[in-house]
Amino acid sequence: MEHFAPHPGSGFEGFYSKFDLPSGARIALIICTVPGAKQKPHKVSFTYVPRTTNEYFQRQLWPGDMEMVKTSDDGSFELRAPGIGYMAVDRNSITSYSIKHEEFTFTGKTTTHLPWSTSTSTPEGPLVYLPLPLHWHVQSLGSQCDFELSIPSFPHVAPEDASGTATVHQEKNWANSFPSAHIWIQARDGPGPYGTSDPARTSTSTESTVSTSKSNPYRSICIAGGQIIGTEAYLLGYRSTSHPSCTPANPIYELDFRPPFAMRLLGASPSLTVKPSFKDRSFALSARNWFSRIDVEAKSDPATFFPLSSPFADGHRDNFLAQSFRAEIKVRVYEWVWGSRWWDLRGWWTGEGVEGVEGVGRWECKEETVFRDGSLEFGGGYYDWAGSKTKRAR
Repeated sequence: MEHFAPHPGSGFEGFYSKFDLPSGARIALIICTVPGAKQKPHKVSFTYVPRTTNEYFQRQLWPGDMEMVKTSDDGSFELRAPGIGYMAVDRNSITSYSIKHEEFTFTGKTTTHLPWSTSTSTPEGPLVYLPLPLHWHVQSLGSQCDFELSIPSFPHVAPEDASGTATVHQEKNWANSFPSAHIWIQARDGPGPYGTSDPARTSTSTESTVSTSKSNPYRSICIAGGQIIGTEAYLLGYRSTSHPSCTPANPIYELDFRPPFAMRLLGASPSLTVKPSFKDRSFALSARNWFSRIDVEAKSDPATFFPLSSPFADGHRDNFLAQSFRAEIKVRVYEWVWGSRWWDLRGWWTGEGVEGVEGVGRWECKEETVFRDGSLEFGGGYYDWAGSKTKRAR
């Protein structure tokens, strides 16, 4: 909770909530402030993305002020945009939303909270307490949220999205500026609004095919990272099938990679490879430590991306991010198996065995999962059209 609360003195703070609605549509709600900026210092961004069409409804609102108010000594706080609405967070992480505009209204209140992992509340772990130039915190992987929505002028709002129960992913950034180039990935694949029958929300394992259900609901994955202060660094989770319950009979792979293993210096690293390509709308990552490895491949249809503004020291700049909610994300999890030649780590380095040499350790695939309708974002230098006046995400 302390990491989700406002951080006085930060160059900017941005709160991001992504709602999965009953129809399969998504809402991205962003509340962001750059206190010292002279132009567009405060933003409330609302984007509704239907599941059945590539059209979307988006409004980026620029309030003249943004209040970040501590409402009690227990950590509760509110973000207030005068004339637009608020987001209020209680000490138990229950969050209330109220956004009212002449073209749309949205209200909601969460009833549950799903923390980052069973062992830590934030993807940064102990790094969250260091004076880093940028911080990223995931408050909830998927809270249940009762909501009401109205967009009278947009014909693609599904009837079931007028009110009901959604699932909301909550996170925030705070620091001096965004990285010069970045990638963001979010999935989940829990039961959520789809229930248990949607074939697009089915995960596969090396041992069996597991349909999403209440007894096996959480395959998550969150990745954020990019270029910052001369390095390329990433934070990565995964969680797997049974989070937050972990038993020997039903293991989970929480993984949680972070620097130094998930970091490259001058483009080189023995433990991290990444390949972002906005041209192909794809991203590939492989990260490993001494015992575990994860490979991630994400790709989305170019027609599904929409643009967003990004915070800078002088204010928010339009069209510096491109985001899609229709990405296919493939994940493979490996465990390192030592061989009799325990000193020979060529297989660890290459990611494969060494042909013709017995006793060399190898990576053994333990789980393979495919997420559909995941989130993929390119930002800054990884977004080829960043700042363009004519080309916007698609």
